[in-house]
Amino acid sequence: MGLLGAIEAGGTKFVVAVADHNYNIVERTAFPTLDGQKTLDQVISFFDQFDNIDAIGIAAFGPIDIIEQSKTYGYVLATPKTGWSGYNFLGRMKEWRDIPYYWTTDVNGAGWAEFETGAAKNVDNMVYLTVGTGVGAGIVSSGHLVSGYSHPEAGHIFLQKHPADNYVGHCPFHDDNCLEGLAAGPAIEERWHMSAKEIPDDAEAWKIEAFYLAQAALDYTMILRPDKIVFGGGVPHREMLFPLIRESFAEQMSDYLDVPDLDNYIVPVANGDNAGILGCFYLAKTLLP
Repeated sequence: MGLLGAIEAGGTKFVVAVADHNYNIVERTAFPTLDGQKTLDQVISFFDQFDNIDAIGIAAFGPIDIIEQSKTYGYVLATPKTGWSGYNFLGRMKEWRDIPYYWTTDVNGAGWAEFETGAAKNVDNMVYLTVGTGVGAGIVSSGHLVSGYSHPEAGHIFLQKHPADNYVGHCPFHDDNCLEGLAAGPAIEERWHMSAKEIPDDAEAWKIEAFYLAQAALDYTMILRPDKIVFGGGVPHREMLFPLIRESFAEQMSDYLDVPDLDNYIVPVANGDNAGILGCFYLAKTLLP
């Protein structure tokens, strides 16, 4: 039995690793994200060390084309990241070695890890939301990752603004109308002139952030009725945020729907910063007999 490979392809850095079939990591490294050609050169150089890789899971920053029938399947689509728009990521990997590849979004990779062995390991339906440089969601319904015409872009749902918030928004497409534009890390920093790490626990900033994250959780609840909503990413590292989200969620739900106990419904990740790599390993193994 050979090895499993993982590529956590982030907009800021790439993490690559190999593990045995019991998910024990053999080797792992990370490097800054350059343009597509230069970055994949480093990825391939890493995997060249191993001649017995059975399958590789790739969880990539988006937007990406995940529709197998599409002419651009495996490509990174239009992105502000220099040297990546229209880059045939999956094609380059297949040229290197013709083995099975699981191709999905970075948030799906992390979300799948939470579904398999993390905070949602005991349920069949979940929403995993990452809140950091951007906002994205991995959705599992009846044990399967959700996709249709393409992967969900649930970080760009439209929200009502908090009455005390005059911020103009960070999203270049939706201004102050969408979740990412109002609640992502850069929006917090622009609004309050300090990073999320620097804002005191008792600041009004967190009540406004909780209002937006709770409203997003409310929208996902109304549409998907998941068993659990899991928050990951840099912003939810602030654990004091969770009681505020749950409180705001209850206020905005206003007893309309019956939901699970909020302490067990709106929860932080359990796999921490390892979720993306673990998810890649888990998804790679689904490709094997």
